[in-house]
Amino acid sequence: MAKQTAGPVGKLISFVAWLTGVIVSLAVAFGMIDGVLIVRWLGAGVTVFFGWVVVVTTLLGVALALVNRFR
Repeated sequence: MAKQTAGPVGKLISFVAWLTGVIVSLAVAFGMIDGVLIVRWLGAGVTVFFGWVVVVTTLLGVALALVNRFR
C-alpha cells in the first residue's frame, strides 16, 4: 500500500487508490489470460503465462498488505 498520510480523508484516498490499482491489475491480467489483450510480439502462450504472473503477484501483494495492516 502507499505511504499513509495523516487524517481519515488521506487514509481513505490512499485505500481507494490502492484498491483501484488492484482491480485494474486483475482486469488486465484476466484480459491477457482470456486472449482479449495480446502483446503482439510475445505470442498468445507467453501472454497467457504473464497474465497468470500478474494475477499471482497481485494476490500476493494484497495478502502482504493485509498482513502488514493487521500485524
